Amino acid sequence: MSLTYWCERAWLPDGVADDVLVEIDGTRISRIEQGPPGSAERLAGLTIPGLANAHSHAFHRALRGATQEGRGDFWTWRELMYEVAARLDPDSYLRLATAVYAEMALAGVTCVGEFHYLHHAEGGRPYDDPNAMGHALVRAARAAGLRIALLDTCYVSGGVGASLSGVQLRFSDGDAERWAARAERLAAAYEGQPDVEIGAAIHSVRAVPPEQMPVVADFSHRHAAPLHVHVSEQRAENAACVEMYAATPVQILHERGALGPRSTAVHATHLTDVDIELLGQSGTYICMCPTTERDLADGIGPARAACDRGARITLGSDSHAVIDLFEEARAVELNERLASERRGHWPAADLLAAATGAGHASLGFPDAGLLVPGAWADLVSVRLDSVRTAGASGAEAIVYAATAADVHAVVSGGRRVVAEGRHVLGDVGPMLAQAIGDLR
Repeated sequence: MSLTYWCERAWLPDGVADDVLVEIDGTRISRIEQGPPGSAERLAGLTIPGLANAHSHAFHRALRGATQEGRGDFWTWRELMYEVAARLDPDSYLRLATAVYAEMALAGVTCVGEFHYLHHAEGGRPYDDPNAMGHALVRAARAAGLRIALLDTCYVSGGVGASLSGVQLRFSDGDAERWAARAERLAAAYEGQPDVEIGAAIHSVRAVPPEQMPVVADFSHRHAAPLHVHVSEQRAENAACVEMYAATPVQILHERGALGPRSTAVHATHLTDVDIELLGQSGTYICMCPTTERDLADGIGPARAACDRGARITLGSDSHAVIDLFEEARAVELNERLASERRGHWPAADLLAAATGAGHASLGFPDAGLLVPGAWADLVSVRLDSVRTAGASGAEAIVYAATAADVHAVVSGGRRVVAEGRHVLGDVGPMLAQAIGDLR
């Protein structure tokens, strides 16, 4: 089916243009040209490519507003997160993830990278279908109108040199070989389905011993699939790694073949100069999640320095303390300002590219995130007349003025999923309230 949209303004690869006609054939953009609207459907404001949320834990959304009381750190937050993980099953996860992904669509996200480690039932007992939880996430993404890179996560130990305990047993297949056997079944189930990419993840150096990492890396190489890993989010993680292995997490990953142009280091908050060189020289992506990193008091990662050495920057909302990729984008610049006491580290267009083309590529969809013929037909229109954006224009209006609330229209893979700020599934707020309430 062919559709044509007329964009008042559109962010194209060579800059912002007025009066842009975008013709869609099925799931792809077939033609782009400037001209009068004719009978095309009008998209007001500034239209940009779909956003890629490169790092998500869907069930963490249930923690928003519930973990901000009192004092603490990442480790106290983690105990509350484990309590939510203990209550989920495939049915409740489907309801929660559908609502969370619909919230993402309302914010302009058309593709999500789901870092998925909640695999099994209580005590680590596999469901009748060992991938039931993964299938629930795929169904949720499709219902909400998103493509998904399901980053199936290997999780073997409870910490550096520590055994699994409690709810962590639900995350583990026992060892990397058994993880790979289950992940192969998952990949086979979605082979040839263009809206789903089955990738791999090493949870962290805390959760996967170095000798088991090559099994996960081999899965990524064999399937030409993304490989993501939490890296150096906490100083305590680095200290334990150095004490046990006499190497930093990045050095361990490098030695075990887990870095490279299909890999993404998530957070990368506490890096040494050697770490930055290894990430840059290998062409590894770095996924910054500033709203989570500040919510958990993790710290500020050296995004600019890593990018200057060759690492490519992407963005994720991680724990979903906020789901707003514009906020993630500007926070990368604003965090650099706080750390350096200087302004102007990132052009707005570069931050918008991190939220679009770079993010999609890191998730295995290199043909998305650009408004060009042949790309996935993802259009996100942002109001330029709200109290936040009025008087601003161009990429700067998006990155430094807009919020997710200014997204009023979303076309994802040729499918209109948001119109006039409303999702096709209906009112997403009550959906979230019901799904989260069921877990309490």
